[in-house]
Amino acid sequence: MPHVKSKTYRFDARLKEDQKRLIQRAVDLEGRSMTDFVLHSAEIAAERTIERRAGLVLTARESEAFVDALLHPPKPGPVLRRAARDYRKRLTSR
Repeated sequence: MPHVKSKTYRFDARLKEDQKRLIQRAVDLEGRSMTDFVLHSAEIAAERTIERRAGLVLTARESEAFVDALLHPPKPGPVLRRAARDYRKRLTSR
């Protein structure tokens, strides 16, 4: 499979002096370049944000189905009825 070059984009940011010092300290501790550190940190934060928001959306969407199932539970099927019978037998045989 041939190697495909991915397109790169430029990102510029203006920092306050205290922000630059803080980030530079972390960069020095990790032994990375400023660009690598900032991009890596931003990527992690973006993934975390997306996961958190996706979880909230799914939870909101699924919560309606969950509440509906609580308010209108389905009748037990044959497998559940058999399991309940077996459970009761075990309790009484002790």
